[in-house]
Amino acid sequence: MGYDIERFVGYVNEGLLCSICRDVLEDPLQAPCEHAFCTACIHGWLVHHSNCPEDRQVIDVSLLRPLYRYMKNDLNRLQLHCRNSEYGCEMVCSLESIDRHERECEYSQIPCSNAGCTVQIERRNLDGHLAVCEYRSRECPNGCGYTILSAEDTQHNCVAELRTELELLRSEMICRVEEAKHEMESRLDSQRRHMVQKESILQNEIEELKSQMSRMMSDVRSLMAAERQHRQELEQAELEKREL
Repeated sequence: MGYDIERFVGYVNEGLLCSICRDVLEDPLQAPCEHAFCTACIHGWLVHHSNCPEDRQVIDVSLLRPLYRYMKNDLNRLQLHCRNSEYGCEMVCSLESIDRHERECEYSQIPCSNAGCTVQIERRNLDGHLAVCEYRSRECPNGCGYTILSAEDTQHNCVAELRTELELLRSEMICRVEEAKHEMESRLDSQRRHMVQKESILQNEIEELKSQMSRMMSDVRSLMAAERQHRQELEQAELEKREL
């Protein structure tokens, strides 16, 4: 559906009216035959028909196109009253900016934000209503910290609420202690595995050093034996030399 033509100030060109609802175009689309429609109107029409409602030419959703730019500009420049004029809003603005204004209009009827409250109230009066709304949330006047959400809650049992709160805190503390315990155990297991791994590596290195030391001692003994043999040969050669 389009914008009610009665809201507009001054003359509205016939070409800017929807060919179906006869109101001012809203989110317009244009057929190849150049007749213009509100998007919602023409989509609803084509569910049951396959032609233009004005000249009966065959059209399809895929043939619909945005409005010509000059027509779109003329449409956006039209001046109209806010839809909340019946509640006292006197704003008149262009069609291009009317949606932005109406989203923020102080005269708009909006629901109370308190759960359970069904009151619809003007945006400008919302703060005053929230201050006295029977569904507003507030703390218990006796100091137990309970949040009162409705008139029935004013008769709540403070001792029971405090006991419930204490149990919740105790449960939360137990959960946190368990989480910390599990985290510490996980860290200790990780460190223990790391230490075992390091110990295994060091043990292997020690065994390798022992093996190298053993080979070196064997080489030293071999060298010493070879040296003794060489010395004996030299002594024998010296004796032979003397005898000669």
